[in-house]
Amino acid sequence: MVVGIIIIILIIVIIGISFFLAHQSMGIKRQTLEEARKWQEEHYDLSWYDPLEKTDYTVSSFDGYVLHVQMLQNPGDTNRYIIISHGYTDNRFGALKYAYMYLEQGFNVIIYDLRGHGVNESTFCTYSARERKDLLALIRDTRERYPNAVILGLHGESLGAATSIAVLGEKPPVDFVVADCGFSEIESVLETAVRGMHLPGFLVKIASICAKIRFGYSYSDMRPIECLKDNHIPILFIHGAADDFILPEHSEKMHKVTAGYSELHLIPGAAHAMSILTDPVGYRKLVRDFLGHIERSSL
Repeated sequence: MVVGIIIIILIIVIIGISFFLAHQSMGIKRQTLEEARKWQEEHYDLSWYDPLEKTDYTVSSFDGYVLHVQMLQNPGDTNRYIIISHGYTDNRFGALKYAYMYLEQGFNVIIYDLRGHGVNESTFCTYSARERKDLLALIRDTRERYPNAVILGLHGESLGAATSIAVLGEKPPVDFVVADCGFSEIESVLETAVRGMHLPGFLVKIASICAKIRFGYSYSDMRPIECLKDNHIPILFIHGAADDFILPEHSEKMHKVTAGYSELHLIPGAAHAMSILTDPVGYRKLVRDFLGHIERSSL
């Protein structure tokens, strides 16, 4: 009798913890625009941003969800565009550390708040499952809004990188992707985090079921790597070699799986989402050389 009660209590506790994990993992503790901008200004020169000509607008996604977008007009006349997707809890200002690099290379830069982030309506995160459809809507809008776009690329960091990879499963009209420290699937990332809390990793499996019940999505729906098996859009994978949050092996696996041309570069000493700040000169060269290879290949 006592053993049975203990087992029932243990099951209840496990389920309770799993629902808590599902809630925590799918929730978004988002930064305000002011907080994000302050962080950027403390880590690199942002003086170029304010003088730029900018256009703010919104884009409606597949389910009517409204995304807030900003286009940074290149001072020069150009028909090259890049859409930059930021990381989890960040917002459009988190994309600015990559924006200047593209402005220098003759791109108009489009930044936006991912679903549930920035000034968008509050909602839960699905780690690329819904976000990739949002990005697809933004890609299609960009093609319609800027019909002069001869080249349209994607650049993403962390969640933004996973989203930029996952959208390739939708066969979008883009010319290249730069994916910085993206995850190939979210489940192992959460397992690492749970073990860091001194909890057993199997709880993530149960939390996935709880997430499906609570939010309509399980962690198995969040696997960007599955979108690469027949992908032929060129991809540049960049990952911090010292990233202990999303391990470099995520980019290594995606690099091996994609059917098209891809490059993989690990940045020595770089922690999560810090590659461009750890080695800004080397980072810019990697992107510049990658774009040069694509342009030469298309001739």
